[in-house]
Amino acid sequence: MKAAVLREVGKPLQIEDVAIGKPGPREVLIRTKAAGVCHSDLHFVEGSYSHALPAVLGHESAGIVEAVGSEVRTVKVGDHVITCLNPYCGHCEVCLTGHLNLCISSETRRAKTDEPRLFREDLSGSGDTKMAQFLNLSSFAEMMLVHEHACVAIRKDMPFDRAALIGCSVLTGVGAVTQTSNVRPGETVAVIGCGGVGLAAINGAAIAGAGRIIAIDRIASKLALAKQFGATDVIDASDGDAVKQVLEMTGGGVHHSFEAIGLKATAEQSFRMLRRGGTANVIGMIPVGVKIELNGSDFLGERRIQGSFMGSNRFPVDMPRLVDFYMSGKLNLDALISRRIRLDEVNSAFDELKRGELARSVIVFD
Repeated sequence: MKAAVLREVGKPLQIEDVAIGKPGPREVLIRTKAAGVCHSDLHFVEGSYSHALPAVLGHESAGIVEAVGSEVRTVKVGDHVITCLNPYCGHCEVCLTGHLNLCISSETRRAKTDEPRLFREDLSGSGDTKMAQFLNLSSFAEMMLVHEHACVAIRKDMPFDRAALIGCSVLTGVGAVTQTSNVRPGETVAVIGCGGVGLAAINGAAIAGAGRIIAIDRIASKLALAKQFGATDVIDASDGDAVKQVLEMTGGGVHHSFEAIGLKATAEQSFRMLRRGGTANVIGMIPVGVKIELNGSDFLGERRIQGSFMGSNRFPVDMPRLVDFYMSGKLNLDALISRRIRLDEVNSAFDELKRGELARSVIVFD
């Protein structure tokens, strides 16, 4: 099969012929139909986060089940599925208390001593042919081999290219609003960064019934797009102090803020634009080693700052619901896709992410 492989940090991905293993007892073989090109992948390409190399990247995807292991009970051959990078065991403390996204049980992740799932096709027989599986998925490939708790079946009338987006950006953005921060009807929301995750957060805030949704970005086209997703107000962050504008616009700050970029400065801004009792949610991946600074006296007003990982999801429940939201016209996925590309165009999609111009490119497989 063809796959996009990262061999060296900072270098373009290479399209290579890669072999994949057979399903173990609780594994599922999936034919990839679509995979979103996410900024999180770019973090690993650029070295902000580390990963074993070589690796087949990609973690936002949808496809069709081709084969299942002997103990698989959650999906069957022929099912249409969305994948999720955080497989869950179902019986540890975090799973049993409803926090499936925080599960790190070794049961769902292959140990270094286990048979690898991906191999480089090396006809000469020389060199190490093993490849690392990326975030339990590796979806920049024609096939994926994953734990059964890394995918969920969805209705078959859902288009694959839009379903793939639910696997990361949409689940992350909508979930941060509805689950991590629990936005209530009538409350005020600010979203910093109008990329794929930020737009999903704006859409989630609209679905949750937020009374005012303020979108903040430096790119005019993204601010215009934010209005399509439900933003009631927009702020050009390159034109003055965004925090000051939010405070003036809301008469003291927002109930909830969402940082969807992953920068020190914007994480600090998300906290400073809160009203008393407000909650700042850091969704973006701040580079390893970077620290943020806050004024200690601000905590006297019961302001809070917290992280949100994959939208605090319970993905076997949440993803089918998000599919239904799309099919009923409440979730805007069509405008989230900036273009559809082939696998061999993946590096151009990363270039667009670096320029910050577009919302989301989606790789479509035949």
